[in-house]
Amino acid sequence: MNTEQAKQLSETALTRLMTALEEGQSEALKQYLAVMARFRRYSWGNVLLIHSQRPEASRVGGYHFWLKLGRHVRRGEKGIAILAPMVGRKRSSDDEELAEAERGRVFGFKACHVWDVSQTDGERLAEFAAVKGDPQGRLVQFVASQNIALEYDSAIAPARGMSSGGKITLLPDLSPAEHLATLAHECAHEMLHRGERRKETTHTVRETEAEAVAFVVCAAIGLDVNTASSDYVQLHGGDKTTLAESLATIQQTASVILQAIERCETAAADSPAN
Repeated sequence: MNTEQAKQLSETALTRLMTALEEGQSEALKQYLAVMARFRRYSWGNVLLIHSQRPEASRVGGYHFWLKLGRHVRRGEKGIAILAPMVGRKRSSDDEELAEAERGRVFGFKACHVWDVSQTDGERLAEFAAVKGDPQGRLVQFVASQNIALEYDSAIAPARGMSSGGKITLLPDLSPAEHLATLAHECAHEMLHRGERRKETTHTVRETEAEAVAFVVCAAIGLDVNTASSDYVQLHGGDKTTLAESLATIQQTASVILQAIERCETAAADSPAN
């Protein structure tokens, strides 16, 4: 698959997702978010490409990536096309040395191919990295690091959580899974919907974005997301540009939260007390 074909596939996949959401098929969004949870370091667009070509993929890499791990792509296996950034600047023969800022600039994208681990044979891989220990406690630490107060009050019932700009209030006595999912949801509101974006989005879009972030965070750390995810489906205002903006926002915010949880885990592991 060449670059133009990969771009067209991405456009088609986005259209298909938008159509499914317009028809009330929330499962389509959940399936996409589940793939995002597995590939949270990929852009939302490449997650969409992986999802559209091999939704069951669990770990992907290029041909030489797998060789370094002692595995090889089986003959005849079809690669998964993604779009890789081209960094630098297009230059003519009389260009002078590129400035540092120019050398690091993305000027386009090109198609490349990756393969899922299920398409390879060879050495047994180590267990996939997973968040262990107390992710709930680490998320609480992240919230505190963002100067967001966390309180508990039964008066907010029947709501499980509320975000009020610099403060998150949760219902007391939530189960650990509900606590983490609700805190991730309200944390997403604090990160995304306390500035200009609040004026530019509808209530439903804001709730969907926050719930989608919680879905990705919970799925990435292995929690049962079916009971923690609300059935929001209207993620956009009827056009692909708005939908793409929301998907990018969800991916970036979930990634920040998950990286913070992972950093706390690393810091705990490196502590002299361990």
